[in-house]
Amino acid sequence: MYKKKKQFDSRYLLILIIVCVSLSLVILAICLKGDRKLNPVERGIKDLGTMTIKLVSSPIRFVKSKIDRNNEKEKIYKKYKSLLKEKEEYEKVKASNENLEETVKKLKKSLELNTVLSDQFMVNATVIYRKLNYWYDEITIDKGSKSGIEKDMAVVVPDGLIGRVSTVSKYTSTIKLISNDNMDNKLSVKIKVEDNYVYGLISKYDSKTNTYTVEGISENVNIPDEASVVTTGMGNIFPSGLLIGKVKGIKTDNFDLSKVLEVQSSVNFDDIDYVTILKRKK
Repeated sequence: MYKKKKQFDSRYLLILIIVCVSLSLVILAICLKGDRKLNPVERGIKDLGTMTIKLVSSPIRFVKSKIDRNNEKEKIYKKYKSLLKEKEEYEKVKASNENLEETVKKLKKSLELNTVLSDQFMVNATVIYRKLNYWYDEITIDKGSKSGIEKDMAVVVPDGLIGRVSTVSKYTSTIKLISNDNMDNKLSVKIKVEDNYVYGLISKYDSKTNTYTVEGISENVNIPDEASVVTTGMGNIFPSGLLIGKVKGIKTDNFDLSKVLEVQSSVNFDDIDYVTILKRKK
């Protein structure tokens, strides 16, 4: 163990001697500056000192360049992180603006609806709740009896009829959608054919295709595709003329006695945020 320790100390002593000699040569090289003629020994010392300076300074310059390069990389990385954060903030603002634009469009449509149905009692409301397992059955809005809402009032969106008020509390109301699977009463509709109307009943709604089935149409009537289907006004709930959708297909029933219509709904029941409640003017 003593031998190893001695050998270890000798190595450090050798390094110290080399460093001292190098420093001496550097000092001599600096001191030998001038215009006088140098003898061979002085020239050798000066050349050796110059070489030593180069050898010593070269690693220092290399290390410095590495440090500078790493510092530059660090600055670039910090700038990248800053730009990335700014991009994320921009995306958030962009998404928020798009959402606001969509909201404004829907509100504008509601205002346009108010001018079209100017002879109706109307209250605009916002959808605040909707059960996932009863998505096409009902919605809850933020207006109730305090706002003049009553049971069985018709509820519309700018694209057409969506349902009627089924229950009312002071500040909220539940809307039963016409897309529900258990309609209490079949909704009567009419289709204009030339100068006359033909009448039928909505029997069911298909959420996968967003279409209604309308039955009870006379076999003798030729109904054009894309004909508008609207409410009849019968039943004292839904006013006449509220849009339901457009005729998409026609077939006969199982007994070949009447026609069955496939009607494409004018309303997207998956996207209902704002509604208007109305009733006939007394």
